[in-house]
Amino acid sequence: MANANAIINDEMTLEEKLAAIDLAMKNAQEMANEEAVSRGVDAVPIDPQEFLMCEGCQ
Repeated sequence: MANANAIINDEMTLEEKLAAIDLAMKNAQEMANEEAVSRGVDAVPIDPQEFLMCEGCQ
């Protein structure tokens, strides 16, 4: 779990904070995907709510 203080600070604008959070989330997703592939399982979807929808609704 990432420490928010390592990602954003009070000197950043809202846009900079949002961009930094987006980048951190993207990096975390890539790491989770790589870990899943190394274990031989399907990669984690970007939107976990996809598990709650049937394929026709997606």
